[in-house]
Amino acid sequence: MKRAVGILGGMGPAATIDLMQRVIAAVDGADDADHVPLIVHQNSQVPSRIAAIVEGRGEDPGPVLARMTRDLERAGALALAMPCNTAHAYAPAIRAAATVPFIDMVALSADHASRLPQVARMGLLGSPALARASVYDAPLAARGLSAVHPRHEALELVRDVKARGVHEAARTQLRTLATHLRDDGADAIAISCSEFSLLADALAEFDIPVFDTIDLLVAEIVRFSLNTAVPEPGSTDGSSARVAEVADET
Repeated sequence: MKRAVGILGGMGPAATIDLMQRVIAAVDGADDADHVPLIVHQNSQVPSRIAAIVEGRGEDPGPVLARMTRDLERAGALALAMPCNTAHAYAPAIRAAATVPFIDMVALSADHASRLPQVARMGLLGSPALARASVYDAPLAARGLSAVHPRHEALELVRDVKARGVHEAARTQLRTLATHLRDDGADAIAISCSEFSLLADALAEFDIPVFDTIDLLVAEIVRFSLNTAVPEPGSTDGSSARVAEVADET
């Protein structure tokens, strides 16, 4: 019996659907029942993380995410996952409301980065809210790595993709942002915004290592649900990244 995973979604809506499609593609299923049961809370009304973290205004997203957590548990979710990197700034609110494991994409990504050879400085291709809230800085530092954050143009691209979807000019801008990260000293790059994950193919042949945090989350969702070892994207030992339990890391 597959274990159901609850998705705190809607941040943004297209990125949540992209996650669902990747979970489907990650399973070699011959029948509906072979696939991962997902319970998706596609809540496009979660207060803006950018407004709360970067601009210092608007409603706190934390209580809304806590309510979504309880809704997903009542619906039968046995673990929780969230494809929005920036919203992981509110992971403590999710954990406080949860009685099931929260699959922490930030911890998974920091673990993966720490296993990359000759990488000391990790470029984070995400919104400026990641830097403002230090979402990745402490987890990377705990593993002996430092974070390199993008320039201010990243926020403009996030908003553009939310408004207009995937287009060639957005892919070009993503490559420019990645080049800036490399020039600023990044040894590798994590695509750490779910809107940028929609453009990930633009960096398929980039000249330093690139991985997508959504791919790591997908692998762990599948592993948890099927209770099998699923190779982490880019791994050489076949080991799966861990589920971060309800208790907050210290």
